[in-house]
Amino acid sequence: MNIDKITRTNPENMPAPVGQYTHITRIPRNAELFVTSGQIGADHNGLFPESLNEQVTNTFNNIKTVLESERLDAEHIIKVNVWATEKIDWDFLYAEWGQLFSTDYPAMTIGYITALGLPEIKIEIELWAAKV
Repeated sequence: MNIDKITRTNPENMPAPVGQYTHITRIPRNAELFVTSGQIGADHNGLFPESLNEQVTNTFNNIKTVLESERLDAEHIIKVNVWATEKIDWDFLYAEWGQLFSTDYPAMTIGYITALGLPEIKIEIELWAAKV
């Protein structure tokens, strides 16, 4: 199959995704690949709010800044990895998610872990993106 754009699919013989993601994201052979470091919930001064939801907001603001720096947007994101040290408020996260994505979701992995790089970090989100 020769594709010239990023495509996202869910195989018919699998259960539907349990969240806002797609099972398969395919990129064309000639795409330029971008991989971000994990974005965290620090504000512009490098300070971390105490609540996870405030860190989620900061993380998405940082993601938008990183994407804009390379002239990328949600349509270019092919994979998202999320790590959190405490239970995620999914309604809140998906509200922030919805400001970045419409309904054409990338592939995604989520993991709960005991700690991230610094004790005050509660969430980290890594992106993979491609530009055709």
